[in-house]
Amino acid sequence: MKINQRHTWTLTTAEAIAIQEKLRGEIITTDKIPTPVQYVAGVDMGFEADGTISRAAVAVLSFPSLQLQETAIARRPTSFPYIPGFLSFREVPAVLDALEKINITPDIILCDGQGIAHPRRFGIACHLGLIVNIPTIGVAKSLLIGKHQEVPEARGSWQLLTDKGETIGAVLRTRTGTKPLYISSGHRVSLTTAIDYVLQCTPKYRLPETTRIADKLASSK
Repeated sequence: MKINQRHTWTLTTAEAIAIQEKLRGEIITTDKIPTPVQYVAGVDMGFEADGTISRAAVAVLSFPSLQLQETAIARRPTSFPYIPGFLSFREVPAVLDALEKINITPDIILCDGQGIAHPRRFGIACHLGLIVNIPTIGVAKSLLIGKHQEVPEARGSWQLLTDKGETIGAVLRTRTGTKPLYISSGHRVSLTTAIDYVLQCTPKYRLPETTRIADKLASSK
C-alpha cells in the first residue's frame, strides 16, 4: 500500500490545526471508487500501558459477502494527547503501521470516527484517506458537531447533519430501535454512497462488520 506521509506526527495543537486547514482543500467528496468493490476494511484503535502505547487494528473483508480475509495489528508509542477534533494525530500513525502489514489493498476503508463532520472539515477519515489515497468513510458512534432532525426508528432511516448551513454528513439508523451512527464523507466518497456502503456493511448489528472485527482486535488482550 502506498503511503504518502504529508507531515511529521510530533506536533503542537497549533501546528495540527494548520495542517488540517491546509490539507482539507484536497479532500474529494465525490465518488472516485474502484469498481467493482471487492474488499472493504475497518480500522480501530485501542491503548495499552495507561494510554502510552497505541494499538491499531485493521480488518479486511470481502464485499459484499463480508467474509474476513485478513487482519493486522500494530503498536507504537502514543505521541499526541486525546483532544476532541484532533483524533487523527493521535491514531493515524499506528493505523498506517497496521495498513502497511496487510497484503490486500481495500477498495474502501470505514473509519471509527468522523470524516468532514468536523469543525475544520478534516476528521480522521479525511486525514487517513488523503495519506493512503483510498476512499474512506467516517462512521462515528457519537456526535462531534452539527444539528439534525429526529431520525425515524426503522433501519435505513436517516437525516442530514448540518453545520452553519452546510451539509456535513448524515445521521443513519443502521438497526431498528438502536442509536444512530454519524456518517460523513472521508475522501473520494459522496455522502449518499457512504450511507449505502455503511448499510451494506451492517446486516445484523448497529456497527459495520469491519468496525466490529477491528474493534475486537484493537481491544483484546
